[in-house]
Amino acid sequence: MLRPAQPSRSEQRPVVKLAWCDRISLDRNRPAVSIGGGYRRWGPFSDRQYDGTIGQSSPQVISVPPSFSPRRIDDMTFATRLAQAVQKTKSVTCVGLDPRQASLPAPIRDAVTNDRPDEWAAAYTQFCMEIIDVVAGMVPCVKPQAAFFEQLGPAGMVSLGEVVAYAKKKDLLVILDGKRNDIGSTATAYADAYLGTDSPWGSDSLTVSPYLGRDSIEPFVDVCDSREAGIFVLVKTSNPGGGLLQNRETDGQTVYARVAELLTEINAERLDEMGFGPLGAVVGATYPEELAILRQAMPHSWILIPGFGAQGGAADDVKAGFLDGGLGAVVNSSRHIIFAHKRPEFAEKFGDAKWQDAVRAATEEMNAALNLVD
Repeated sequence: MLRPAQPSRSEQRPVVKLAWCDRISLDRNRPAVSIGGGYRRWGPFSDRQYDGTIGQSSPQVISVPPSFSPRRIDDMTFATRLAQAVQKTKSVTCVGLDPRQASLPAPIRDAVTNDRPDEWAAAYTQFCMEIIDVVAGMVPCVKPQAAFFEQLGPAGMVSLGEVVAYAKKKDLLVILDGKRNDIGSTATAYADAYLGTDSPWGSDSLTVSPYLGRDSIEPFVDVCDSREAGIFVLVKTSNPGGGLLQNRETDGQTVYARVAELLTEINAERLDEMGFGPLGAVVGATYPEELAILRQAMPHSWILIPGFGAQGGAADDVKAGFLDGGLGAVVNSSRHIIFAHKRPEFAEKFGDAKWQDAVRAATEEMNAALNLVD
């Protein structure tokens, strides 16, 4: 993937105080330091310089070429960049970044000496950056869950901005999981805030709820068009209670099927050279039959598949979500990877002291289980 030249570390000098803490030890090789109890970091707020089976036969399945000529990143759609990242890494794994205080590895958790949001925010930043250090080059994308950062208030939101920018610096695509939406100017504000490299948050894509209707999705589509960004719209989610609304039928069609139909309609005029549009879909691994049906119903959408691992989804459950060549979907795993040091099969070998090694082992395990890319 061709990218603009990155300035040297000496040219990336603006420093801003993020939070104050007694002691948080951060890797000096990353753009952050802890000096004299003061936690400082250059970042987005430092003068704006922050950097069925595979190939299931069907007339609706699009033909995806095995490779394509690279262009400058500014000229590529999100869908094209995601396809290229999947092909480059030979991975369909998306690592969910869901930091939780009680589950943090002991070396990071114990460094928080005062139960304050700013200290936990610094710990979250360190934790997520160290995960990114491990998985960069192994997977195409990461998915920060905004809720866990929002839980810490303003300090948490600064941490989220730091994590997003660091992931992009490491050449990972960022799917910000915020499930945002509203109507009119409010939807436009959400889209403007989150979508695209030039947005304040700088994420490549965003999860979006469709349940306020088409006019609530269109503002996001407009921003995707102007900034080469993408969205993943909730279609058939992995939680058991999702069927309360999503499985409702009107005129013989379920709500989730109608949403899928809408995405295909909007994407039709926005296809990249590989046949994908900017509107992706969220379809849970916990509903493999519906996933197979929706794959056929949305031939031009990338599918984000949550529910793998800790929620019970397995490799065989997600295979029907892919097109020929292993493209068309990425499978998210959060707890099963980022807290792998707590899994019985890894706890004795790695434990808290070698938690990053456990992250690597869990990522390699998932990549091997989903070895789908040609």
